[in-house]
Amino acid sequence: MTHSDVGGPIEGMEHPDHRVEFHLSPGDIQAVRFGVSPGHELAHAVRVLLRPAQHPLQWGWLRAVRDRLPRESFGLLATVIGDDGYLPDFLTATPRWDMTPEAELEALRHSDLDPMRVDFGKMVLRSSGARQRILREMQERPERAREMIADAWSEVWDAVLAPVWPQLERLLRADISVRSRTIATAGIAGMSAGLHPKVSWGDGAVRVSLRRHSERVDCRGGGLVLVPSVMSSWGCMVLTEPPAQPTLFYPARGVTAGWARDAQDVADALGALLGPARATILLAAGSARTTSQVARDTGIAASTASHHLAVLRDAGLVSSERAGARMLHLRTPLGEAMVGAVL
Repeated sequence: MTHSDVGGPIEGMEHPDHRVEFHLSPGDIQAVRFGVSPGHELAHAVRVLLRPAQHPLQWGWLRAVRDRLPRESFGLLATVIGDDGYLPDFLTATPRWDMTPEAELEALRHSDLDPMRVDFGKMVLRSSGARQRILREMQERPERAREMIADAWSEVWDAVLAPVWPQLERLLRADISVRSRTIATAGIAGMSAGLHPKVSWGDGAVRVSLRRHSERVDCRGGGLVLVPSVMSSWGCMVLTEPPAQPTLFYPARGVTAGWARDAQDVADALGALLGPARATILLAAGSARTTSQVARDTGIAASTASHHLAVLRDAGLVSSERAGARMLHLRTPLGEAMVGAVL
C-alpha cells in the first residue's frame, strides 16, 4: 500500500506529516555541536530580496541595502538559489563555530565539480523556462559556473551583508551561547524543544517538521550540527545528503526588525548602560583577546583595561582564562545575551 492510499505524505509534495528525524546516541551531548554559516545567510538574504513582503523582520535591513544591490551578480545568484524550496548544497560549507565569510567563499571556489553537477540536476528538475535553460548550461559547464557563482557571491556579500555582518554575527553567537548553556542544564531534549515550534525531541532523535520531505538520519558517530540563522527567520531547513554533515538550520532568537541598525547605535545603547569603554570591550569580546590586545584595541592603558575587564567579569559578562603565560578574555553566555538583546 502506498502513502497516497492512506493519505500519508508523498515525497516532494506538501503534507503536515512530513518529518526529518536526526537520531543520536542516548545521552551523547558531544554529538551535537553548533556552527555559523555565512553562505546560508547570504542565500536567504537573496530570497528575502526576491520576496520582501514575506519577511517583515528584514525590512530595516532591506531599506539600507536595496539601493546598493549589484543587479547582474544578484540576478545570477537569484537564478541559482530561487525564491523557495531546494537550496543547492554546494553554496554552504560545513558550518563551524569559527566559520568566516572569507573561508566560506574559499570553500565555494574549490567545490567539487561532480556534486555540483548533481545539485544543478536537481535544480533543473525543479525549474522551468529561462531559469531551467540557464541551470542546464551551468550543469554542462560546472567549472565556469563555479567561478561565476563565486564572483557573484563575493560581490553581493560585500554589498548587502558585509556592512551588517558584525551585528548579524553577534546575534548568531548570542543564540549559540544560550543554547549551549541550555544543553548543560536541561540536556539535548530541553534545548531541542526551544529551538522552534516545529522542532521536538523523542525516542533519541531531534525531529523537524517540514513541508515536503521526510527522512530518518542516523547521526551516531558523526553528530548533528545546529546552525542559527538571522536571514531565514521564518522556519527551519535541513541538510542530510552525504557527504554533507547532517545539519539543522533554525531561526536565531532575539531577531527584531531593528537588528541591522548601525553598529554605532548599538555601541551607544550599551555605552549608556555600561559606560563607553566597557561597552566597547564587551562588543569586541566575541573572540578571545589578551589584556594588552583589549587595551590597544580600545585605546586605553593596560591597567585601565584590566580594571574594566574585572568589572565585566564580576558582572558575569566576560570570562577570563589563562592560556600559558597569557590571560584570555571572552564574552560569557550572559554577555552574549546582553549584546543580542540590544540588537
